[in-house]
Amino acid sequence: MTADRNRILTVPRLDGISWLVHGFGTADWMEDDFASSEALRDFRPVYLRQIHTDIVRTPDPNTDESPEGDAWITDVPGFLLVIKTADCLPLLLADPRRRAVGAVHCGWRSTRLGIAAKAVQAMEERFGADPAAIIAALGPCIGTPCYEVGPEVAREFRDAGLPDVLRPHPSDRERSLLDIREANKRQLLKSGLGANHIVSLDLCTRCEPALHSWRRDRNPAARMLNFIGLHPPHRVSPQ
Repeated sequence: MTADRNRILTVPRLDGISWLVHGFGTADWMEDDFASSEALRDFRPVYLRQIHTDIVRTPDPNTDESPEGDAWITDVPGFLLVIKTADCLPLLLADPRRRAVGAVHCGWRSTRLGIAAKAVQAMEERFGADPAAIIAALGPCIGTPCYEVGPEVAREFRDAGLPDVLRPHPSDRERSLLDIREANKRQLLKSGLGANHIVSLDLCTRCEPALHSWRRDRNPAARMLNFIGLHPPHRVSPQ
């Protein structure tokens, strides 16, 4: 996706897989760009009605409707699994052996419900994916110093056995700072992924002006588009 490189962020670990396409869109990447991109125009983008749950879906080729849920998985070429974020963590998954992929929307509620682990489990159960072979790419999200949460959210993570993903607030004893990236890394490691199979773009959406941030801008319509898919058969390069 050379022509789109200034508007899409990728990770080298996934760039090296010839049958796969992926990206973390910046604020300049729009839905219409999928059709105009030479690298993506042969794909069918599919979207979720994201509701901050642990629901994992597979695309239905017979409908254009967007189901409710917060994670996509597929082993069918031609689908472009899209999730939208603006401070939440986008997570992309790929098993190079089984040629299965996933895209996960990790907000604090979905993270608390274990959505990253459930997406890995669903790939294993439905496609025979091997967690030890899966590569996980964590995209831009709100960084810990910018992610203030109240006592109710902090209590949710303590009750889930994750007190150490919370940091003390520097000036407000009633609030905490949440490390949403670390919370999802823990789930992936417990699911069987190796630490060397987890890569991360450590960019803070609130601090980086090229990225959308709900907490910074309060714009309910502004979302970044993150995606992954298997090349249609006629586009696959031999390995």
